[in-house]
Amino acid sequence: MTGERSGDATAPDFESWAAARGPALVRYAHLVTGGSPDAPDLAQDALAQVWARWGRLEGDAEAYARRCVTNGSVSRWRRVRRLRSVAEVEEAAGPDPTRAVDDADHAWALLATLSPVQRGAVVLRFYEERSYAEIGSILDVPEATARSHVHRALRALRTRLEES
Repeated sequence: MTGERSGDATAPDFESWAAARGPALVRYAHLVTGGSPDAPDLAQDALAQVWARWGRLEGDAEAYARRCVTNGSVSRWRRVRRLRSVAEVEEAAGPDPTRAVDDADHAWALLATLSPVQRGAVVLRFYEERSYAEIGSILDVPEATARSHVHRALRALRTRLEES
């Protein structure tokens, strides 16, 4: 089940689709949010949005759900970012005192420094092995913008990796 909804008489009902694709959506939300405890909530919100549009949804339901997760992550990121005090931002900009972490933890920490959109683009490109056209479709941006998000994210990751 890919989540296709374009008038296909064999399209699954929402409950079947959500049961089949829900765990993958939660994993995607977890990766996009940088491991935030809000990831299951974002996935649930996305499923609620898909359910609300299920009868009218045209195209790939999973792409719509992923776009909902990404947009929700960006919204939460902006809200939290506005609430940070200057002192917290300055402290976070300092070097990480835990240099003795393994490669996976270090990569996770670097990935968490990206914006939610860039993190989503990198996750889709390298974790889910999606094409730039698919990334653009999921994030609701042109393919060139998807390429730009991935390129800028990789450049930022390289810079941060060299600094550490």
